[in-house]
Amino acid sequence: MNQLLPVTRTTDLGTARLLPDLDREGAWLLTVDDAPQSYLDPADPTHLEFEYTRRLADVVDTAAGPGRPLDVLHLGGGALTLPRWVAAVRPGSRQRVAEADRGLAELIADRFPLPAGCGIEVEVTDARAAVSAAPPGGADVVVGDVFSGTRIPAHVTTTGYAGAVARALRPGGIYVANLADAAPFVFLRSQLATFAQDFGRLCVLAEPAVLRGRRFGNVVLAASDAPLDVARMARRAAADPFPARVLHGDALAALLAGAAPVADGAAVPSPRPPSGAFTVG
Repeated sequence: MNQLLPVTRTTDLGTARLLPDLDREGAWLLTVDDAPQSYLDPADPTHLEFEYTRRLADVVDTAAGPGRPLDVLHLGGGALTLPRWVAAVRPGSRQRVAEADRGLAELIADRFPLPAGCGIEVEVTDARAAVSAAPPGGADVVVGDVFSGTRIPAHVTTTGYAGAVARALRPGGIYVANLADAAPFVFLRSQLATFAQDFGRLCVLAEPAVLRGRRFGNVVLAASDAPLDVARMARRAAADPFPARVLHGDALAALLAGAAPVADGAAVPSPRPPSGAFTVG
């Protein structure tokens, strides 16, 4: 088989495609139903192409001192880009990945097998089931990157889900999630209110254009029961090729004001992106 040819496979939850990046030798884009899911350079796991992935990494990297191993639970796997990054920059980390799509997990395992001894374990299971079953206080970081196509499923947006995340984290642990919204930020505000029920410290990271309401885009939420190192996050985000802002303190409180948490019986998926926002032709 020509290793540079695109790969298309019908999986449990959609149609997955692996597309070689002709501008970066050996790198691949993973899409599911034409929505970009992951970008992976197997030869250089420290390369994070997608901006939102770099924002997730900015938050994860504040969970401990440089190089210190972490216990991480990843909800949503894709091509395992972020777990591979953690394993590379923090050797000895123990990571569990919950991926709901068995066919997708098998495709990634076939094409890009994990190196022996990397400390990453992949389990085919639903994200909420995985975090609900996680050992209490066992994780330094829980990463939420759960999408069904271009939308976040309703069952991982609720107070019940947030409570399960809080139980899975040890004191001072961090939850970091990839969200998507646009002004007037009805979904984002609901998520802030939901996680404020269990976490005393919150912040969000996003491109200024998204925060100013000029376009739909990714917004990364960070939550903890201890102070977040927003200064460190802000330095990293500002130094990015596509600089991002960290919203916290009074500015975040203003965004959160009046928002209501989401109960399990009232949950809906995240908003559908505008046509073309997250698709690959």
